Parts: sequence; C-alpha cells; structure tokens
Amino acid sequence: MSQHLLMIEDDARLAKMVVEYLGQSGFVVSHAGDAQTGLAALLPGHGGPLSELVILDLMLPDMDGLEVCRRIRALGGTMAQVPILMLTAKGDPMDRIIGLELGADDYLPKPFEPRELLARIRAVLRRRGDGAAHSTKQMRFGSLEIDRDARTVTVGAAACDLTSYQFDLLIALAERAGRVLTRDQIMEAVRGRELDAFDRSIDVHMGRIRAAIEVDPKSPKRILTVRGVGYVFARQQD
Repeated sequence: MSQHLLMIEDDARLAKMVVEYLGQSGFVVSHAGDAQTGLAALLPGHGGPLSELVILDLMLPDMDGLEVCRRIRALGGTMAQVPILMLTAKGDPMDRIIGLELGADDYLPKPFEPRELLARIRAVLRRRGDGAAHSTKQMRFGSLEIDRDARTVTVGAAACDLTSYQFDLLIALAERAGRVLTRDQIMEAVRGRELDAFDRSIDVHMGRIRAAIEVDPKSPKRILTVRGVGYVFARQQD
C-alpha cells in the first residue's frame, strides 16, 4: 500500500519534480502551493487521505514555514504528531535550530539531491515504524512512563509533548540507561542521518526532551550531559 505524503511548497516546478520522483518510489504525494492550503489538508474532514509525513518549505508566500510547523504541532489528534521534514533555502543554521525547536523531525537544505530527500523520508518513516513494532511493555523510571505502542510519555499524570523523532531519541537513551552515548551513537540508534561535523541538532532535540520530562530542565536529573562525550540516561529516578 502506498504511503501518502504532503508537500507544502510554493515552487511549482520543484514540487512537480518531487511528486514525480517520489511517485516512482511508491509514494503518493499531494502538493499544496501555500501554507493555508497545506494546513487545511491536515485538518479532519478535509476529504483527502491521511498524510504520513509533511515536506515543509521554510519560505512560503502567505506564512513563514516556521509558523506552519508550530501550527501543525498545535493541531489536535494524530496530525499533531505527523513527522515534518523541513526544506531550508538559506542554509542558515539558526533557521534549522528554530525549526527543530518548534517540532520539525529533520531538515534538508536547498538545493538538494532527490535521492537524499528520498533517503531522509524513508529514515523518518522507518523510525516511526520501528517504534510501532516494539513489544507492548511499558518502560518506567520513577514517575516517568514510556509506552512504546501508544508512543506516549507521561510524568506522573501529565502527558509530555514530544515529536516522533524526539520520542525515538528518548527510547534510544532509556533502553541504554546508565550507558554514556556519544551523539553519533544516539543518531545511529535511531537510524537517522549521519551526524555532520559541527552539527548540534541533537542538542536541540535533547533540550526539547528535557523541557518535557524534567522537573527543572536547567538542572536535569533524567538525561545528563557528559561533557566532551554525549549523554546518559539515569537509571535511578524519582
């Protein structure tokens, strides 16, 4: 069965190329030429198929792509968790960092090779599929509870808001509790792209996870930084 993607991109020529290329690889891609049309396609009752991933351009004519990302994450239901792959034209690291902070799962600078876009899409969808394939058992660390099947995280009775990618990062750390992991090992564990030199997007995601699960993100007790090495998930928690 073909997987359905939504591309929100005002460059009609680029969108046509992507739709055709991904179509040859078994994907069905809907194209929205502006932010409002794209957001409408994600709302319940829009009449189209459920999108399993959104390819989102940063620069749109009617709304900043970062604002679109924020609005998607604010949607109710399952669409709030739809993976987002952000396209950035400027190549500005700050744009990428802000996008990740707002909930984007990955980014790809323009211009890009269609093969790389395809590889990143498959990686994001594979991570989500792998998460669903795990056993039903829940992971508990004090008041922190992680449910693999439901893909939910709670602290006490409070639900934690994490993107699909951030959930997978948390799982990767929790499964290796007490073990210090480098950034490369963490990225490899979630089968993401290779970590580029000076790329600290992983740190942005860790900051978001801490904000969701820590009592005091500035003084974390669950995910600890090991300077010069990486991160470790604490075995003993409250």
